[in-house]
Amino acid sequence: MVTTPSTLAGRIALLLSLGLPLVGSHLAQFSLHITDTVMLGWYSVEALAAAALGASAFFVLFIMGAGFSGAVMPLVAAAAATGDEVGARRLTRMGFWLSAVYAALVLPVTLGAEQLFLALGQSPALAEAGGSYLRIAGFGILPALVVAVLKSTLAALGRMQVILWTTIAAAFANALLNWVLIFGHFGAPELGLRGAAIASVAVQIVSLALVVVYFERDPALSSLSLFRRLWRPDVEAMARVFRLGWPIGLTQLAESGLFSASAFMMGWVGTRELAAHGIAVEITAATFMVHLGLSSAATIVTARADGQGDVRGLRGTAAAAALLSGGFAIVTMSVFVLTPEPLIRLFLDPADPEAASIVVIGAGLLAVAAAFQLADAAQVMALGLLRGLQDTRVPMLIAGLSYWAVGVPASYLLGFSLGLGARGIWYGLVLGLALAGGLLILRFLVTLARRG
Repeated sequence: MVTTPSTLAGRIALLLSLGLPLVGSHLAQFSLHITDTVMLGWYSVEALAAAALGASAFFVLFIMGAGFSGAVMPLVAAAAATGDEVGARRLTRMGFWLSAVYAALVLPVTLGAEQLFLALGQSPALAEAGGSYLRIAGFGILPALVVAVLKSTLAALGRMQVILWTTIAAAFANALLNWVLIFGHFGAPELGLRGAAIASVAVQIVSLALVVVYFERDPALSSLSLFRRLWRPDVEAMARVFRLGWPIGLTQLAESGLFSASAFMMGWVGTRELAAHGIAVEITAATFMVHLGLSSAATIVTARADGQGDVRGLRGTAAAAALLSGGFAIVTMSVFVLTPEPLIRLFLDPADPEAASIVVIGAGLLAVAAAFQLADAAQVMALGLLRGLQDTRVPMLIAGLSYWAVGVPASYLLGFSLGLGARGIWYGLVLGLALAGGLLILRFLVTLARRG
C-alpha cells in the first residue's frame, strides 16, 4: 500500500516514483501521434494538414470516452487502499462496459467525418482527406478506450512499469508500420495518409492484446478475474464509474475541444498555418504529457490519502505536485522561447518548398505557447488533485466556462475580428488556460479547507 511520507522531499520522491513511469508511458503513447506527424510531414504538407484535422477530431472523441478510465483510477485506488479486490474488479469491468457503449455511439461520427468537416467550413480537398483518415482511425477508439481502463487499474494498483513498457512496445510498432504503410516499404503499397490510419488501428489492437496477456499471466492480477463473465452487468459499480467519469470526460472534452476548435479556425486561415499549428500542438502536447503523468500520480496518492482521512498528507501532496509541475513548466518556457525553429524543423522535409514559411509560422506559435506553460501545468495538476478527492462536477463547469465561454470566442475575436491571424488564435488559448488554472486552484483550496 502507498503511504504518504511526512516530509516534502519524501512526497516529491513518492510522486516521482509513481509519476515518472506514467510520464514515460504518456510520452510513448504520444509518440504515436508524433510519429504520424513527422512521417506525414515528410510525405507531404497536404497529408500533414489532413492528419492534423482528422487526428484532432479523433482525439476529441477519444478523450471524452476516456473519462470512464479517468474515473476508474481513483475508484480502484481507493478500493485498493482498503484491500477491496472485489470492488476493484467490479469497477474495472464496468469501465469496459461504459467504454464499449460509448465507442459504439461515436463510430457513426467517424464514418461521416467528411461531411462534418465540410459543415465546419473546411475546404473540400482537406475535408475529404481528413475524413478518409478518420473513417479508418475511428475503428481504433474501442481498443484504445479499453486499454485506457486497464492501464488506469494497473496504475491504481502500483503496476507502473508494465504500463511504460507495453506503451513503448506499441510506439515502436507504430513507427515501423508507419514507415512500411505510408511510404510503401517491404513490398507494401504506398498508402500515405491512409497507411498512417491503418497503422494506428493495428497498434491499438496490439496494445490491448499485450495488456490482456499481462493481466492473465501475472499471478497477482489473474486472481482479479477481470475477463470472466464480462457479460454480467453490475449496476451499482457502473453507476459509480459513470457518475465520476462523465464529468471527467466533459472536462477533457472542453480542453481538447478548445485545441480542436483552434485547428478548425486555423484551417480557415490557410493550409500552411494549419500545418504549422499541427506541429506546434504536437510539441506543446509532448510537454503536457509530463504534467499529465505527474497529475495521475497525484490522483493516486490523493485518493489513498483521502480514503485514510490524512488531511496533512493531502496538503503535502499538493505542495509537492505544484513544485514539480511548476518547475518543469519553467524549463519548457525557456526552450520554446530560445530554440523554437529547430523543434519545428524536426517535423518537415527540408526539400519541401513550403517548409521555410511553416517554420516561421510555427516558431511564432511556440513563442505564444511559452506564455501558457505555467497555466497549463496549474490546471492539469489541480484537476488531478481534485479527481483524487472525487470532485469532478464543479471542475467540469470551470472547464466549460474557461475554454468555451472565454477561450474559443477570444481565439476567434483575436484571430479574425482583430486580424491577428494564427497568433491571435493562440492568444485566445492562453486566456482560456490561464482562467482555468486560476479557478481550479481556487476550487482545490476550497475543497481542501472543507476536509479540515
